[in-house]
Amino acid sequence: MKAQVAVVGSGASGVHFALSLLRKGYRVTMFDVGRRGTSPVEPQANFTKLKEQLSDPSAYFLGPNYDGVLLPDADGEYYGIPPGKNYIFDALHDFNHSARGFSPLFSFARGGLAEAWTGGCYPLNDAELTDFPFGYNEIGSHYSEVARRIGISGEADDLARFMPVHDNLLPGLRLDPHSKGLLKHYSRKRDRLNREGAYIGRTRVATLSEAKGSRSACGYLGRCLWGCPVNALYTPSQTLAECRSYPDFEYTAGMHVDYFKVGADRRITSIVARPAEGGTEQEIKVDQLALAAGALLSTKIFLLSVLRATGQRIRLGGLMDNRQILVPFVNLRMIGRPYSPENYQYHLLGMGIETGDPRDYVHGQITTLKTALLHPIIQNLPFDLRTATFITRSMRTALGVVNVNFRDTRRDENYVTLSEKTNGRQPDLEISYSPSADEPDRMREAMKKVTKTLRTLGCIIPPGMAHVRPMGASVHYAGTLPMSKTNAPFTTTEYCQSRDFENLFLVDGSTYPFLPAKNITFTLMANAVRVAEAAF
Repeated sequence: MKAQVAVVGSGASGVHFALSLLRKGYRVTMFDVGRRGTSPVEPQANFTKLKEQLSDPSAYFLGPNYDGVLLPDADGEYYGIPPGKNYIFDALHDFNHSARGFSPLFSFARGGLAEAWTGGCYPLNDAELTDFPFGYNEIGSHYSEVARRIGISGEADDLARFMPVHDNLLPGLRLDPHSKGLLKHYSRKRDRLNREGAYIGRTRVATLSEAKGSRSACGYLGRCLWGCPVNALYTPSQTLAECRSYPDFEYTAGMHVDYFKVGADRRITSIVARPAEGGTEQEIKVDQLALAAGALLSTKIFLLSVLRATGQRIRLGGLMDNRQILVPFVNLRMIGRPYSPENYQYHLLGMGIETGDPRDYVHGQITTLKTALLHPIIQNLPFDLRTATFITRSMRTALGVVNVNFRDTRRDENYVTLSEKTNGRQPDLEISYSPSADEPDRMREAMKKVTKTLRTLGCIIPPGMAHVRPMGASVHYAGTLPMSKTNAPFTTTEYCQSRDFENLFLVDGSTYPFLPAKNITFTLMANAVRVAEAAF
């Protein structure tokens, strides 16, 4: 009889882990709350035509109750979540948490948080993998395999010094005029900027520049934020659909896994789950268990399981997330240029900033303003509404934003635990985070280089508009049950196998021992494939 593996969660790591096991002949059962959104409307219409064709465009773009509108002073954020994607972040009715110094987001959606990602795919290099129990040689082929599965567009350019070039890279997407102008001007100033430690190139994104199977190439419809209507932008639900084509795959939706039970030999015997909308809990036997619910939710399952099995209310330190700064800019060369909505909406360029330590590398995603909701920008300008509206419309083609990302390290004072009180069924999740003492200095030095680089490219940063996002906003959570070569409690092996429970694997960000300044979704997928290939 084929071996059976239970997987909790249908996010990026869970679906690629499951697909690899299915291809090896395993039986896989996936447990998931699995909330779903609606199908895209008018899939061939671009942004402008969609506004013209819909009977109620405001309801589609802003929501029937205008919940897509960002009100003034809304924590300085420039983009809200489109109403059609609210299902990705909607909490369960009895899921509670408290947080200090951290603003976490959770997802119980089919496909997880990456159903709302912007597709950045940045492999880690050997310097960034120093704390991991493996190097690029051990994961490089798995980056290539994931690229083959999902389709990644990009170029081998100046950013390759920070991001190894893997196989199966598709040609880069078409640049919009603003991005093209920035890259052209960079080529003229390249030597000077490189001497100062600044590099610019094409970002690598999980969006098809060429058709792949049933998925169409990017149609440059300008609708990315509301959900790609032609599936050119990869989401994990696409791989979940592939898993469901296998006869040995069972997808159990509508179930929330609370904890697992452990036998006398410290092996997991079963999981305890309940209907997400309420109902009687069920105990389900498992042979091997893989947690892929996202770092925080997998950690909660682990914590509650230990509490149930031993009575210990443990605290897991080492929580990490990428600090981000949003830096709006105005490209003076683009003021007054005509605006076209027929472009890829998300970032097409990236900025790499060298520091004295390769592990302190700072990464920026450069997004030029194309189709977007303009009211968050208008209301943040220091003018009255009429003047701010006029200025924004006049400069629309000249506007952009750099999302600057910083690395994080594991520190014991940043932890996840369970509350002593219960909400009637189980304890709440408690999260505590404090930034490192050197963070202000690192941010200040990086911002000097970002500002100088933009200025060299003919851009200015409007005073007072750079926004330091709260910890938790990047949703790159990691570090609570780290991979380690040292055999210690509450760690995992190099293949993400728990050292506390022999038949438990953790295949999401909870096992990261270090968090570079990069979107981690690509590495989550590649590592999940690596574990499935090597440990099973």
